[in-house]
Amino acid sequence: MSQNKKISAPLGACKRVALVAHDHMKDQMMEWAAERREQLARHSLCGTGTTARLVARQTGLEVEPYQSGPLGGDMQLGGLIAQGEIDMLIFFWDPLSPQPHDPDVKALLRVAALYNIPVATNRSAADFLITSPYMDREYPRQLTDFEAGKEE
Repeated sequence: MSQNKKISAPLGACKRVALVAHDHMKDQMMEWAAERREQLARHSLCGTGTTARLVARQTGLEVEPYQSGPLGGDMQLGGLIAQGEIDMLIFFWDPLSPQPHDPDVKALLRVAALYNIPVATNRSAADFLITSPYMDREYPRQLTDFEAGKEE
C-alpha cells in the first residue's frame, strides 16, 4: 500500500466561513449568529441562499449568498471548498427530517472531510469552533496529496 504525501495548506487568520441551515434549523442558526456576531464579524461569510439572507438580516453582517441548498447551493459550496475558497463549514442540519437533496448534503460533508476543513453540524460544535484560539490566527492544516506518485 502506497503512502499518500501530505502537503501544507494553512488556513489564514481571517477565515471564509460557509453558513448552512436546513429549514427546521434556521431559527437556531439565526439565534447563534446573533449571539456570535462579534466573532463572525472578523471573518468573511457566505452561505446557501435563504440562510445567507437571514443571517445577514439578523446580524447586519455581509453574507455572500449562493443558491438555495435544494437548487444546487450545497454543490456550489462543495466546489468552493475544493478550490480552497472556504475554510470552515457551519451546517445546522436536521437529522430527523428527510431532505430532497440529501445526496448533495452528503457530498458537501464528504468534500469538507476530504479537504480537512473544520465542520460544525450543531450549535455546540459551532460554539467550540468559533471560540477556538485558531479561529483568529493561522492554522497549519495538512492535506493529503492524492495525486502524488500517479503517472501522467
